[in-house]
Amino acid sequence: MLSFLYVIFILSVIAQVVFFYIFSKFSFSKYQGSNVLQLKISVVICARNEADNIERNIEKVLTQRYRDFEVIVVNDASTDGTLAILKQYQIRFKHLKIIDIEASNNYTGNKKKAITEGVNASKYDYILLTDADCEPASPYWMSEMASQFSIKKQIVLGYGAYKKIKGSFLNKLIRYETLLTAIQYFSYAKIGIPYMGVGRNLAYKKELFNKANGLENHANIKSGDDDLFVNQVATKQNTTVCFTKDSFTLSEPKSTFKSWLNQKRRHITTAKHYKSIHKNLLGIYYLSQISFWVLAIILLAFSLIGQMEILNVIVLILMRLLTQFIVVGNAAKKLNEKDLILWFPLLDIYLVFIQFGIFIANLNRKPQAW
Repeated sequence: MLSFLYVIFILSVIAQVVFFYIFSKFSFSKYQGSNVLQLKISVVICARNEADNIERNIEKVLTQRYRDFEVIVVNDASTDGTLAILKQYQIRFKHLKIIDIEASNNYTGNKKKAITEGVNASKYDYILLTDADCEPASPYWMSEMASQFSIKKQIVLGYGAYKKIKGSFLNKLIRYETLLTAIQYFSYAKIGIPYMGVGRNLAYKKELFNKANGLENHANIKSGDDDLFVNQVATKQNTTVCFTKDSFTLSEPKSTFKSWLNQKRRHITTAKHYKSIHKNLLGIYYLSQISFWVLAIILLAFSLIGQMEILNVIVLILMRLLTQFIVVGNAAKKLNEKDLILWFPLLDIYLVFIQFGIFIANLNRKPQAW
């Protein structure tokens, strides 16, 4: 039994190193040249009871340094002051278009419907999505994202970062999870098997949306307006990434463990609808990750194997950690998350066991609200 655990531990380390090699395709990639032509862009934002966020963020979208663009905000059955605030901004900014979906007994909000309404109302061929609680990291967000489109590239995956809160371990954990997710979807896109993007910062050609029949293929699933759509339509040929610091969006992170865990429980339910190759890769990565930490703790804490094997275990742990620091650390610098680097081992342990807890919780009871 002990020999079996030791072998599994070695295999988990090998698997982790293989995945870090895949991640290095993004971590050590260089920025691709931009398209010098400025395309006409329609920004689509869905807002449900987002009055405070609209007040805080919308002007940074409306005042982007870009020549030809419109901003479409879909008021998705809001019951607060969202619509009134939007109308005030529309007086000042003529390129702001408001789509109002009224609340009723039969309709209480549906983000996929709201996105579809926004895309259908757009007058330009290129769609750039973000959320009401996001703000562009710079006045050049739109320009940077649009610059990655080409004749072949019809999907641009961007980075949706979370704001930093000094002295908050939860904030570090949220940003670390976001960093790892971004490294994965950027890396898989780099090697030609793109599988997801985030609606906080995602762009695609309207023609692609229409050809795929919009979000109809997964309309019955509450989540997945971003990742399931990308999983459905993204290919090696039509997908690219944008990771310059000016292209980021910034969101307010959750402030309590409970609210963040509820958010992650909802998000994780979409992964089972991915294509088999993506589910397998993500599953193997997570299994190798949790196996590494569980078996490392068991083998070291209980000293159940010989002295030579213990030394081998220590060497393998150090090798795996060094690889992580090099590959994930370099990606963290790219994505402006370098303050997380020294925290990697602790954050990794916390995250892997939290994810396991979420998996067990979702087996027992699926999250109902979105």
